[in-house]
Amino acid sequence: MKLLFSLLLALAASALAQAAQPPPATPKKPVVNQYHGVKVQDDYQWLEKNDDPAVQAWSAAQNKYARAYLDRLPERPLIEQRLTKLYAEASPTYSSMVARPGRLFALKFQPPRQQPMLVTLASADDLKSEKVILDPNELDAQGTTGIDWFAPSLDGKKVAISISKGGSEDGDLHFYDVESTKALSDTIAHVQFPTAGGSAAWNGDGTGIFYTRFPIKGERPDIDLHFYQQIYFHKLGASESEDTYSLGKDFPRIAEIALESSHDGRHILAVVANGDGGDFAHYLRTPEGDWKQLTKFSDQVKQARLGRDGALYLISRADAPRGKVLRLPFEHLDLSAANVVVPAGEAVIEEIEPATGALYVGDLLGGPSQTRRFDLDGKNGKTIAIPSISAVQEMVALEEGALLFKDVSYVEPNVWYRYDMATAEPVKTALRGTSPVSFDDIEVVRELATSHDGTRIPLNIMRRKGTKLDGNNPTLLYAYGGYGISMTPSFDFARRLWFDRGGVYVVANIRGGGEFGEEWHKAGNLTKKQNVFDDFIAAEHYLIKQGYTSPEKLAIEGGSNGGLLMGAVLTQHPELARAVVSLVGIYDSLRTELEPNGAFNVTEFGSVKDPQQFRKLFAYSPYHNVHEGSKYPSILFLTGENDGRVAPYNSRKMTARLQAANVSANPILLRTSASSGHGHGTALSERIKQQADILAFLFDQLGMGQQTAKTAAR
Repeated sequence: MKLLFSLLLALAASALAQAAQPPPATPKKPVVNQYHGVKVQDDYQWLEKNDDPAVQAWSAAQNKYARAYLDRLPERPLIEQRLTKLYAEASPTYSSMVARPGRLFALKFQPPRQQPMLVTLASADDLKSEKVILDPNELDAQGTTGIDWFAPSLDGKKVAISISKGGSEDGDLHFYDVESTKALSDTIAHVQFPTAGGSAAWNGDGTGIFYTRFPIKGERPDIDLHFYQQIYFHKLGASESEDTYSLGKDFPRIAEIALESSHDGRHILAVVANGDGGDFAHYLRTPEGDWKQLTKFSDQVKQARLGRDGALYLISRADAPRGKVLRLPFEHLDLSAANVVVPAGEAVIEEIEPATGALYVGDLLGGPSQTRRFDLDGKNGKTIAIPSISAVQEMVALEEGALLFKDVSYVEPNVWYRYDMATAEPVKTALRGTSPVSFDDIEVVRELATSHDGTRIPLNIMRRKGTKLDGNNPTLLYAYGGYGISMTPSFDFARRLWFDRGGVYVVANIRGGGEFGEEWHKAGNLTKKQNVFDDFIAAEHYLIKQGYTSPEKLAIEGGSNGGLLMGAVLTQHPELARAVVSLVGIYDSLRTELEPNGAFNVTEFGSVKDPQQFRKLFAYSPYHNVHEGSKYPSILFLTGENDGRVAPYNSRKMTARLQAANVSANPILLRTSASSGHGHGTALSERIKQQADILAFLFDQLGMGQQTAKTAAR
């Protein structure tokens, strides 16, 4: 025991010594960019070139510096061991459920396997019927090959699967026979990319498939090869070169297309997003083979689903920011002929699932959710009972009109329920998650912070029962705030390590998300983006004022758009938090739109080409608001070399600028993963390593010592 204690002291001393070492030097190579008469100097623009040997050498040096710091943290190996053990003990999870006659298709994630696999089940209560259709872990021993998405034929006898490598989300479409699980000879290249995603929908008899297609090299300039997504048709057994154009030549450069087949295969629905700003147009392919436009971007129809009763069901936010449901018969494909079947109310209508004889509606209640059942004409509404402060993550209509839905809370893992009118109440199926650790001592409370303009911001606070509000609790605050994406309840057994150190975990429902409808989203995008940052800052102030924590005990975390949030908050109020963890974030708001996926973000963030939007972007751009001689908190940046959504150079440039400007003794670290991208498709082993680095960093920065024997035994 004495030897172990001495070893831990030595490692701790080594970590402190490493903290005192300066980071690798970064040369300044000034470039001046001009926007609407404003000259903006960029000292680190040279770090944008991924394939430049000097950039690669700089990145390697930063990784070495970060690894030296993280690997010297005495508890980091123990944390990784603990996480590995918990994952090995975790139950399988089933997601992306699709129902076909006599079959359910789902992605099954079963640690310690590195990637989810595609399986079928006869029913959600017949686990013995499970059959593996494709296990990507068998394709790639390194675990870096993953499934982007899949589309079963309408009879469930074939399935198309987009497969990509290294977290790149650059997927090719492969086809499999479900009965034999053997691959068919057909392959379609480049149907999926992070910019516009990808999708596919089968024809009625399973002889062919409509799919999203990016331009082939030579069809357009190289700069446009990840834009101009269109719809093509492929006949099974034919060469890809024989595929025929179907729709999309007139779509915007930043169109993102999602496809759906009707239950009988007679209609194909195309949902076309205008980039990532939340506006959609809808097109329907009729049995005669013609495409008819149903809605325009300006119509504010946010979702459309094909019913089984000869009608489309639409979520409209026109004159209804929280949504209403419309029914549009196939024989009258004119939006003006649609009838309101579920009127607007207090709840935000987020999702619809038409079934035989029933319409299921998923509502948001400011973060948590509820599910309602209606007759197809909107009558006989009934709220389906689910646990409090939980979220319905998926809804799947079954052949007979019943519903499968997956519910999860902050303290209970996900469970798939079956609901129909005969049972009256939802019934748990065999697809229920179990946790390797208990959360019986954890309670969840929802409290409200007040933002700068009086807006009330919900905080979901997870804490051990009996937590004293004395300002001494290590607290981690997380948020996102963009694209209308809502922060709903989710379960993560790895949080047990946080709670065992006396930590409080908080998720803030800030503006920019969709928790309170379209107005909530629009109040935090484009020129109103500063509201997002102000809401988060208000949450920090609230947690400090209420005695949950103090600036020395507060850490903040976010990723992607949430990484932009971290960058803005740490530059605007560096004094409020002790530590920051920021993953795959956007930090240079002036140049990100020059990247392929950055162009898709213009409808959410704005463009430097617009004078007013430029002024707002420049005012909050984290990279441009780092100030020389400032004292910044401890920061851990994480990025992936294969990230096609947010260019890794954002993290490189932000790290360099902060390291040069910072006068505090706090470390500023950049961790770059060579085997991952934005997050999707990351191998389990790499995810565990990332989690171990983050937790070790936060435990060290917030002074969260060894867990007690009591909590360690839990």
